[in-house]
Amino acid sequence: MSDPAPQLLVAEPGEDFALIDSGHGRKLERCGPFRFIRPEPQAMWAPRQPDWQADGEFVGGSDEEGGGRWNLAPNVPAAWPIRQAGVALYAQCTPFRHLGFFPDMAPHWAALAGLPAGADMLNLFGYTGVASLVAAQAGARVVHVDASRKAVEQARANAALAGLTDKPIRWITEDARKFVAREVRRGRRYDAIMLDPPKFGRGPEGEVWDLTRDLLQLVADCARLLDANSRFLILTTYAIRLSPVALFELLRPFVAHLPGTLDCGDMAIREESGRAESGGRLLPTAIFARWRA
Repeated sequence: MSDPAPQLLVAEPGEDFALIDSGHGRKLERCGPFRFIRPEPQAMWAPRQPDWQADGEFVGGSDEEGGGRWNLAPNVPAAWPIRQAGVALYAQCTPFRHLGFFPDMAPHWAALAGLPAGADMLNLFGYTGVASLVAAQAGARVVHVDASRKAVEQARANAALAGLTDKPIRWITEDARKFVAREVRRGRRYDAIMLDPPKFGRGPEGEVWDLTRDLLQLVADCARLLDANSRFLILTTYAIRLSPVALFELLRPFVAHLPGTLDCGDMAIREESGRAESGGRLLPTAIFARWRA
């Protein structure tokens, strides 16, 4: 495999979600019928709009896992339905300042939508299940794994909202490392694997996850679940202090025996006001490495 040439994957504005404006360490977003302001350290520039009107704002917290609170208008419900990547789901203002999904994953959801019927897909750190639902809607058999029981319950609720409860999705609440190691021992294989690990986390039995310590072994085990007929492995992380090249080199030795290509790069969301402009302003959000047959 040749040396990496980092790419840029851009999520464009959509009907139910758009980045309206960003700057001075914050971002203004439209999610369904509501507007929200959230912290965004990478927005180091000045906003385009002088006055932001929103239905809620998350204040406080020094990083993605830090504390803070939502200040919400009375009209904002606990959850509300939207659509992403062709599937319905519930958006919500979570205690960790998220909205119940990650819209910058749209380019990867598009890859999942192209899976053939009967493909086997493993979604690790599956959160509220958008990737699982997109793959299931395409006809894939999905194994959805997350250590958070609450996240898996929300994913199930999203599946019900999307009318996909009859699809072959296994919902598993477990530490991703333990599950994958067991799949390796069983000799299982998958056509597609997606993993979106956090920087830090805890499993259902108190297991501690540390990205820089634990990712190497997890990626090595995931690669053992692939073969020459597999289609892709997508690794993303919001630990922006890492480099896309670091993820590329982490993954490279484990997929070197497989046919195909390995690439890496940045993920970003385009501001709605820049949609019709050439080179409209982009807000970087995450990094990825991706092996494809």
